[in-house]
Amino acid sequence: MSAAEGPLVVGVDTSTQSTKALVVDAATGQVVASGQAPHTVSSGAGRESDPRQWWDALREALHQCGDAAREAAAVSIGGQQHGLVTLDAQGEPVRPALLWNDVRSAPQARRLIEELGGPKSWAERTGSVPGVSFTVTKWAWLTEHEPEAVRATKAVRLPHDYLTERLTGEGTTDRGDASGTGWWAAGTEAYDEEILARVGLDPALLPRLVRPGEVAGTVRDGHGLPFSKGTLVAAGTGDNAAAALGLGLRPGVPVMSLGTSGTVYAVSQHRPVDPTGTVAGFADARGDWLPLACTLNCTLAVDRVAALLGLDREAVEPGTDVTLLPYLDGERTPNLPHSSGLLHGLRHDTTAGQLLQAAYDGAVHSLLGALELVLDADADPTAPLLLIGGGARGTAWQQTVRRLSGRPVQIPEARELVALGAAAQAAGLLTGEDAAAVARRWKTSAGPVLDAVERDEAALTRISGVLSDAAPLLERSAGSS
Repeated sequence: MSAAEGPLVVGVDTSTQSTKALVVDAATGQVVASGQAPHTVSSGAGRESDPRQWWDALREALHQCGDAAREAAAVSIGGQQHGLVTLDAQGEPVRPALLWNDVRSAPQARRLIEELGGPKSWAERTGSVPGVSFTVTKWAWLTEHEPEAVRATKAVRLPHDYLTERLTGEGTTDRGDASGTGWWAAGTEAYDEEILARVGLDPALLPRLVRPGEVAGTVRDGHGLPFSKGTLVAAGTGDNAAAALGLGLRPGVPVMSLGTSGTVYAVSQHRPVDPTGTVAGFADARGDWLPLACTLNCTLAVDRVAALLGLDREAVEPGTDVTLLPYLDGERTPNLPHSSGLLHGLRHDTTAGQLLQAAYDGAVHSLLGALELVLDADADPTAPLLLIGGGARGTAWQQTVRRLSGRPVQIPEARELVALGAAAQAAGLLTGEDAAAVARRWKTSAGPVLDAVERDEAALTRISGVLSDAAPLLERSAGSS
């Protein structure tokens, strides 16, 4: 390993399942050390984790980084969005954190939307129509079901806020993560006191909002981590905003993330307002916006179809009129939460490989439909689509996205984009640069570009037609489930 050219920084990704830490050379973007440690998540209707596990995992991940972590001049933490962390007067968790994928607050989400003027009012006010993932719905659930926990709560934090506060001793957050709570007003970029009053949350319990580029604090004594006292701590941000930083995104460049769920987003200079709730109007970590849409069925659903067919996930075959909507977990985009998978057009000569290709097509069709809603009207339709996530290196995924999008597709070689984005944020504290500019200097989005091919309009039209015709059937499955 070559010697670092500049100061070292640490970027952290505290996700649902694990915490990862990267030690990065601020001058070059070279990752000089890394570490990772797991968390546990409860099963059943609720999804909860003990925040103290995140701290223990951070300590272990940094320990794996060795001496390089001790030399870091700044640190930043990116984390899973929406989670509700409740702390007592001593800063200890009152109860396990309610995570983004805890769905018990669905009744509270519906009620809050109705009580505060409907979807359009929420979208204009907060940028998003709150779903069950949003923190405000989880607090409303807690007040109804565990009032004793609410009475014991003296501070409310998001997951990345919790770790940042343990580093600095100060309660802080940033606009990117705050925009996913449901109690942050997009127009004023401040906490919405009417919403807070509606759910009985004292604004004094919330963290201070740190501006982009501002120092959140410095590492205090007694933290049990390798950092020196006085090490700079950046604001941190939510995972999607951190990944956007990690790619150094410019406005209008589309991103498609292929994971268990699929996500599409782009940086925008215009504040998004989507009353349908399909597009979440998140803020980014810099001062712009990050409109984002999500599908529930992506790599996991397609892999399940491959397993049912006894095929390798790459064993696709072209040339079919069969349509497969792989809505195995219901679907969010399109909004069919109780639907199931649907197969149409099966013939005697249809092969297993063609069925598998149809599953890919169905998943990508949903993502591209969401992307049209995310991108501004002035976005360049010929710009390469950045393909990230676990599926991005799969040939079948790459070729399906090319064929159905008609765009060139770029596959960044950089991994761990959330942690890299946090590292770029930390580096920006030292250099005075915009964090996205740091990532562009590091060339984090560099990777092979697959040329555009003619868009398969016939397949897109066929899938859209089947979806439209099947909508009553898919909706009926909600009543029978």
